[in-house]
Amino acid sequence: MFIKSLSGLNALVLGATRGIGKDIALALAQEGANIILPYYDWPTDCQKTIEHFGTLPGRHLTVKTDLRNPAQIKELCQKIEIEYKHLDILINNIERGGMPIVHGPYTPEQWDLEMDTTLKAKWWMFQTALPLLQKARQGVVVNLSSIAGEIGRAGPAAMIFNDAYAAANRAVSSFTETWARQAAPVRVNELILGFIEGRHAQGTRGWELLDENTRQKITDRTLLKRTGRLAEVTKAVLFLIKDAPFMTGSSIRLDGGFCLGHDRVPTMPKGEDNLEVVVADS
Repeated sequence: MFIKSLSGLNALVLGATRGIGKDIALALAQEGANIILPYYDWPTDCQKTIEHFGTLPGRHLTVKTDLRNPAQIKELCQKIEIEYKHLDILINNIERGGMPIVHGPYTPEQWDLEMDTTLKAKWWMFQTALPLLQKARQGVVVNLSSIAGEIGRAGPAAMIFNDAYAAANRAVSSFTETWARQAAPVRVNELILGFIEGRHAQGTRGWELLDENTRQKITDRTLLKRTGRLAEVTKAVLFLIKDAPFMTGSSIRLDGGFCLGHDRVPTMPKGEDNLEVVVADS
């Protein structure tokens, strides 16, 4: 069954204080959903977002939550149950991408922060929220991950994607399949992002630190010859929520063809033998 309207549905959107998460949360709110917005760091962005959502129609809830802390995730879900009774949508969008161009070699602290945020927080959030999703008529989960899980730290992307970030995102794809089995009929799908404005491309510190040659190599390898836009991510998320009722356990790559761009299809050669069939005499 297609979800015809988001009006009155309850959506928990992680990372909604800035960038992609905020764009998704605003799109869901504009369609009438009640947004649950956990916040923690980036104080200026948090305050602006809280004030903004306070002006929007709907029953929105902002809760300070350290999503690396399972106890605080449990408290968040308890508040959701008290306020809304159930959860219709989980946008599992949390990560801490330690870009090599910004942070340099790993420290033990950086490694732990990466895994705690990009990987473990997603797992705790899903497991804790699942009973609330199962109370909904049509629960939906969208995991946001990165093509780093497919390409690793290699080529022109090596300055942006580090080892642990790549490993964590590959694990998210495994989670997606496991959770689809575990949660059914709640649908669980994954959107694997490439270089998107606000996420590894324009508007990020790492992108601005890259030299022009490296940025050009990234767009040259991308089949569509550009980086992605926030609106394109939001449209894909809305598709997974509203228009893909028979899709679960699937991973969709939204990267403009970056993962395919390392080898182009050459022009077909003329060849030397046209393989005519020679029929033998009877």
